Amino acid sequence: MNHTQSNYIQQIYRIILFLIGLWFLNLVWPFISDVILMLIFAFLFTTLLLSSVDAFERKIGNRNLSVLGVVIILLGSITTFLGSFISQISLQAQEFSQRVDQDTMTSEFKSLGERLTSALPSFMQNEQSSSDYLATKLTELTQGVLGSLGSLVGTVGNFMFIAVMVFIFTIILLSEYHSFKKALVNSIPNKYFEVGLKLIYNVEKSVSSYLRGQFLSAASVAVMSITGLLILNFFGANITLVIFIGIIAGLANLIPLVGPFVGMVPALIIALMNNIGNDAATAHMFFGAIPSPFFALDIIFMFLVVQQIEGNLITPALVGKSVGLHPMLVMIVLLIGGTLLGPLGMLFAVPATGVIKVILVEVAFLRKNSHLL
Repeated sequence: MNHTQSNYIQQIYRIILFLIGLWFLNLVWPFISDVILMLIFAFLFTTLLLSSVDAFERKIGNRNLSVLGVVIILLGSITTFLGSFISQISLQAQEFSQRVDQDTMTSEFKSLGERLTSALPSFMQNEQSSSDYLATKLTELTQGVLGSLGSLVGTVGNFMFIAVMVFIFTIILLSEYHSFKKALVNSIPNKYFEVGLKLIYNVEKSVSSYLRGQFLSAASVAVMSITGLLILNFFGANITLVIFIGIIAGLANLIPLVGPFVGMVPALIIALMNNIGNDAATAHMFFGAIPSPFFALDIIFMFLVVQQIEGNLITPALVGKSVGLHPMLVMIVLLIGGTLLGPLGMLFAVPATGVIKVILVEVAFLRKNSHLL
């Protein structure tokens, strides 16, 4: 058997092993997917908090106390936010249920339908019964949306379990991060030591720069959303929970292409609940020309402006070319990630592709210069 045939057989052997590995992964993935996602989230949180823990450790000289201090600050912030959010939502729902019943809602939507119908050109106006039909459908839709919010309670238990496990994994990684990294470095064969160190450094740099840029972008979206909602309130939109809506929009911005629009939904719902029965809000005109009941078009326009500023100015400036992917490739990996894992897939698609790119670049360099090793 000559050398060419031997290489050909080795390639077939590797392909077979790769296919067997994929088949085995497909079998076990339903059982390990949750754990893998927890570890990924823990790694992302560790990457974000690592510099704070290291800085704290340099001041007090104790790793465990540094981790404890950062974790306490983080938990305090999260607890304060969730407690305030739940309290405000409860008050909002209680006030709405006391103020508005189904008859009031139907009457309000009927009036809205009549206003919208009268604003249409004469050839587009239907019979008077269309306003009754519109009112009925809008009432059913609103009650369905509000009712579906209650079903979210069923997911709280699973979410809390995942959050606790991610929290535990994050603490372990923060405490033992440098030990894990040292063990990983020591496992690299001497022949590939420099390449391995470079690979680890580039992966850390790629993930860290991407996440930090995205969180700065998210903070910018939150500030712009809060500012826009406050401006709308100045003109009479009567939107409450502005801070929470802005934070939700900012955090959702971590999922590419979705971000600010997620904050639009609670803003529209709250504007509707707060302004039902308000004739001025029902008759509001967008830029004085287009009917915009309950400031709906104003809210949509404001979030569109925020999305354009974020997508065209803020994100390119903050994130830049940290991942080094072409915009077309970013769109493709987002679609693939969303198809495979939904929102989580969209969240991890870009940084995962960036890491894969770093690995492929180092592997290509290694293959090209293997004769020098």
